[in-house]
Amino acid sequence: MKHLELVQKYLSNLGVLNVKFHNLHWNVVGGQFMQVHNFTEEIYDKLFEDLDEVAELLKMKNIMPLSTIADYLANSTIEEVNPKDFSVKESLEIAKKDLELMKELATEIRNLADEDGDFETVAIFEDYVAFYSKNIWFINSMLK
Repeated sequence: MKHLELVQKYLSNLGVLNVKFHNLHWNVVGGQFMQVHNFTEEIYDKLFEDLDEVAELLKMKNIMPLSTIADYLANSTIEEVNPKDFSVKESLEIAKKDLELMKELATEIRNLADEDGDFETVAIFEDYVAFYSKNIWFINSMLK
């Protein structure tokens, strides 16, 4: 089932994003520092919870989840960013791009899982799509 291969990629993306959002969280600077600092923390807390949920989903499907940083980097479609001072706008634009990529992947997994009759995966990934939609809206509103 192709969607389960994509779930491994999604898991890898979550691992890389967790580190990336910490980078943005620690290094954002500017007038809305606190808002973006707190926002990125909320996101990485959720991504960390999702990392566990996705790994457990794979275990339920008798698939060994990828579990090393090396595996995550080799399989992720998320690009790392080097640490530096990130402006509020730059931080939000980076976050938006990654959340849009994750929403697209989550939607693809959800739809393929539906075709395969994998209801557990459909249910989990519908929630992920909704989470990304809501937070992309938040970012778009903050960028205005």
